[in-house]
Amino acid sequence: MNDFAARRDDWKAREELAERMIPLIGGLNRDRDVVTSLHGHRLLGLSTTEILEVHERVAGLGHDELPLEDTLAVLEALRELAPSAASLDIGRLVEHAHGDAAEIVGRLRTELAPALSASAPAEPTDVVLYGFGRIGRLLARILIAHTGGGSGLRLRAIVVRKGAENDLVKRASLLLRDSVHGRFEGSVDVDEENSQLIANGTRIQVIYSDDPGTIDYTAYGIRDAIVVDNTGRWRDEAGLSRHLESTGVARVLLTAPGKGDLKNIVHGINHGTIEDGDRILSAASCTTNAITPVLKAVDEAYGIVRGHVETVHSFTNDQNLIDNFHKGDRRGRSAVLNMVITETGAAKAVARALPELAGKLTGSAIRVPTPDVSLAVLHLTLERPAEKAEINDYLRRVSLHSKLRQQIDYVESPEVVSTDFVGSHRAGIVDGLATIANGTDVILYVWYDNEFGYSSQVIRVLEVMAGSHPVVLPVRREVTLHA
Repeated sequence: MNDFAARRDDWKAREELAERMIPLIGGLNRDRDVVTSLHGHRLLGLSTTEILEVHERVAGLGHDELPLEDTLAVLEALRELAPSAASLDIGRLVEHAHGDAAEIVGRLRTELAPALSASAPAEPTDVVLYGFGRIGRLLARILIAHTGGGSGLRLRAIVVRKGAENDLVKRASLLLRDSVHGRFEGSVDVDEENSQLIANGTRIQVIYSDDPGTIDYTAYGIRDAIVVDNTGRWRDEAGLSRHLESTGVARVLLTAPGKGDLKNIVHGINHGTIEDGDRILSAASCTTNAITPVLKAVDEAYGIVRGHVETVHSFTNDQNLIDNFHKGDRRGRSAVLNMVITETGAAKAVARALPELAGKLTGSAIRVPTPDVSLAVLHLTLERPAEKAEINDYLRRVSLHSKLRQQIDYVESPEVVSTDFVGSHRAGIVDGLATIANGTDVILYVWYDNEFGYSSQVIRVLEVMAGSHPVVLPVRREVTLHA
């Protein structure tokens, strides 16, 4: 057999192993509400070649090569163990994948004990999306994909202002097709008679209203719902409390920075402050979610004396396509033709989630002619000096092993550009090759999908509010700065 044929046969064998994983990954999620990943990189919904690619990626981040046979063995053991709702890192569980099938099951039983209890599945929590724009539709996609066994969040309705007689058809089309994030994975149908969208079997009631306080959600079978306000029209407690006047609403989550005394939650940082009595919460902004976890990690290891955050942000619907009147400075100029200097409250907002950085950060922003994925440049003065290789290695390990691995990703490639991060589930991705370190002066570059990455963070906050955030196993090792 020549060398080409041998390589081709090896590739086909690897493909066959990956193909066998797909029904196991899907079945665990569908039947047990279990989400699987490899060192934080999600497996659910991946194709055969994408499963192979993610194995190569984690090896490139400093891990030992992960044999496909071991991944498959762990997935087969999980099918037998039938854990309850959990987020399971197969990359870490593979450490126990030695011996025959029975031995692997035995080893994993101890490691997964918290997810093997016989407790009944939690009752699903109804979710209503108030507003169905960029973030609203991405939240819908994620909620539908996470339906699983039905014990977590359950998308029940969207509330919008009627835009046309064929409004339902247009809403369905916007959910189905997206110029940035691609086609919806599945089918979207319209039930005109009942004013519903049907996405992968999930019936979503479409309610037309312009007043958040006058809707009787119970008329649609919706009770104790969390309303996610995506409109940004109301940002303080007084305005958002109008949702609580509607029958069937229990709590409200704002997908924008909250004003006044509202808690601004960045999952991974201060989600532990969420209390049962909190009726209204904010999920902060996309930029705040992107930079706060990185700042937290750096502050813990090196201490931050002061810093400046410069965000290079994709344009948004708030800007004009061509020059026209806008109440904001400079934003009236064409978003697709200009770089636009504007303001950002993200630096000050960090202190709402991370009080130890209060008064230490300033911020500014430039809007640029791209539709998605932004870049935060963190200019930091540290208490202790850092070398580039050292701080990069620390952040790489944080992205893989720490309590912030759902929020922080890390990449080292001389070829990556903004579109490579479309669809990232992480709040921010540290670009290691761009890091500059000179004693106590450090500059970090953090990419973030300001749409999908932020929406993923919103879902995590929703899960905490609903008490359905899955247990994360195996327990993470703490990452500490090496000498």
